Amino acid sequence: MFQIRVHGRGGQGVVTAAEMLSVAAFEEGRHAQAFPSFGSERTGAPVVAFCRISDKEIRLREPIMEPDAVIIQDPTLLHQIDVFAGLKQDGYVLLNSQHSIEELGLSELVKDRRAERFCTLHATELGLKHVGRPIPNVPLLAGFAALSGIIRLESVILAINEKFKGKVALGNIAAAEEAYQLVRQMMNHHPTSPLKEEEHA
Repeated sequence: MFQIRVHGRGGQGVVTAAEMLSVAAFEEGRHAQAFPSFGSERTGAPVVAFCRISDKEIRLREPIMEPDAVIIQDPTLLHQIDVFAGLKQDGYVLLNSQHSIEELGLSELVKDRRAERFCTLHATELGLKHVGRPIPNVPLLAGFAALSGIIRLESVILAINEKFKGKVALGNIAAAEEAYQLVRQMMNHHPTSPLKEEEHA
């Protein structure tokens, strides 16, 4: 099972991101589950959502305390809560920022981990450019697909078409495609899906 925790603020589409991630996994024939944490979801307040992806039925229902991946939609949360709490040693981190991991002061976090699994992406700007709104969730989903290999870009696009219609869908697809290519360019290799690694273990 692969577990993802999404951090952001109310109004950034955090819960939608987790839901679309589960839809993308479902499109690939996997079992998937998405749910928000309970609490304040007013605009600007910290929000957390969870997504589990597995090749088998998922019976767990509790919040994800030890994620395989963390997606951070708002970099200001780095100074407010411990978004990396419980992150597995070989986990993935995708952070919405124009700055590098080093520039954000996260070098210590990466030091004993696989640096190629940490990536930043200016997802807010991609949302503005393609959709006209500063919502980072869809570019981050596509970036996560490129970073982790856990889902395919095609599946993200299917999830976009299920959630949005018309110009909004087309804009989100364009944002997703650019985000995917940007993350691929930042990486020096093509990772295999952790689920596929489990299958061969």
